Amino acid sequence: MSQAILVLDCGATNVRAVLVDSKGVIVSQHSIANNTIRDNFHPGGLLWDEDEIWKKMCQCSRKVIEETQGKFTVAGITVTTFGVDGAPVTNTGKMLYPVISWQCSRTQSVINKIDEYMGTDELYQKNGLQFYPFNTLFKLIWLQQNKPEVLEKTHKFLFIPSLFIFRMTGEMLNDTTMAGTSMLTDLKQRDFDEAILNTVGLNKEKFYPMVEPGTIAGHLVVNAARDLGLPEKTPVIVGGHDTQFAVFAAGASSNQPVLSSGTWEILMARSDSEKLAVPDKKEGVTIELDVTAGLVNPGVQWVASGVLEWIMNLMYSDIKSDAFRFDKIISEAEKIEPGCNGVKVLPELFPGGIVNNRGLIEGLTHTTTRAHIYRATLEALSFYLKSGLSKLEKLSVSKTDSVICVGGGSKNRLWNQIRADVLGVPVLTNDIKETTVLGAACFAMAALQWYKSPDDALEQVVSHTSEFIPGKNSSIYQDLFDNFNNKHFKQACNKKI
Repeated sequence: MSQAILVLDCGATNVRAVLVDSKGVIVSQHSIANNTIRDNFHPGGLLWDEDEIWKKMCQCSRKVIEETQGKFTVAGITVTTFGVDGAPVTNTGKMLYPVISWQCSRTQSVINKIDEYMGTDELYQKNGLQFYPFNTLFKLIWLQQNKPEVLEKTHKFLFIPSLFIFRMTGEMLNDTTMAGTSMLTDLKQRDFDEAILNTVGLNKEKFYPMVEPGTIAGHLVVNAARDLGLPEKTPVIVGGHDTQFAVFAAGASSNQPVLSSGTWEILMARSDSEKLAVPDKKEGVTIELDVTAGLVNPGVQWVASGVLEWIMNLMYSDIKSDAFRFDKIISEAEKIEPGCNGVKVLPELFPGGIVNNRGLIEGLTHTTTRAHIYRATLEALSFYLKSGLSKLEKLSVSKTDSVICVGGGSKNRLWNQIRADVLGVPVLTNDIKETTVLGAACFAMAALQWYKSPDDALEQVVSHTSEFIPGKNSSIYQDLFDNFNNKHFKQACNKKI
């Protein structure tokens, strides 16, 4: 039988198990919808039920193993998830407080008083992260203010991939890519910053050991092996933050912009940490730790598909959720002219938005249809992309000649064409749609010594690139962007913290 890597992928929308062979081909996958739960003790509070997510991971794992029985054996397991979220645990691994979701609003009050702990410019220069309410630091401050006994009893704080690694191996560790989303690190040192941790009464030992992606964390213990449907002692390899793996698997060269398009859109590049100067915080650039030591990922981010899903649930419930659903929605929107007959959308529905306003839809008339609103949202998100790209170009010596787009949003042909028209440069996609999964699998393959390095593993993958060229609507979109930029970005893009 052939060997494969099992990637457990926990996203905000779905929990998945994906089996990847030695050439990067997905041989089986299964997913179950993910969801937050309400925290009844805090208005607007949202939590992740880690037990429930684990059960879904196990269901998905058993399903893909059943489908490939007799054809593939699982040689190793790795985990990738969204960033920032985690939980404090005791020395036995018991959670002292549930995982607070990045979608939770409870930390908004903390962010407004961060100056009481550390100067905002100093904090940004240390870790390169913009001030979003969901940052791990703000959750720890909230716990300090509201549940001080929790931090006093904390043996370790484990980010969410590490919570599952502990379930599988009994080992407590954290990885660099998740740490790099936390606002607790020193960007240049690629390590936790003691001064920042001290502001909430913690120290590095509460987060150590910190290891790099592709490290073998341990091996499956009996209970986890039974739950996942796998042999005991199967190697478990450290993964981490989904976005970093997606950027890696896109195959981008140095400073080549990569748009990871999912619930969030994150525009990033892979840059030398020694050569990249941390810009002024007001530029709106976030800098995270790359999957490879010595590299960092400057980028900007905004909620994207999360907004589109809201629109589809609200306005397209009559179109059944089948294989042709997206084609039907896109086909409707393709018939609408650029500019959507004056309909404009400001897609600000979730915490951490680009501007300080709530979302809005304007320019409605009696002829407006749902297709106008859907396309206007694609246009607005493409304007966000153009604004973000201009910020990254300020950090690079060369002007961008193309943008690589990966993730679920790269499957939308209309969106890709609008992106190219708005940017005025080609948008490149490929037929490897699961770049996060592929990236994580490549690191696991290298850990098992199938290949010399993750890059060598990635070279084995066969892919075909599609190119969306700026078309006849490009000049129209430049005018529309200028109007959008003047009206929305310039009045509120640079948040005052």
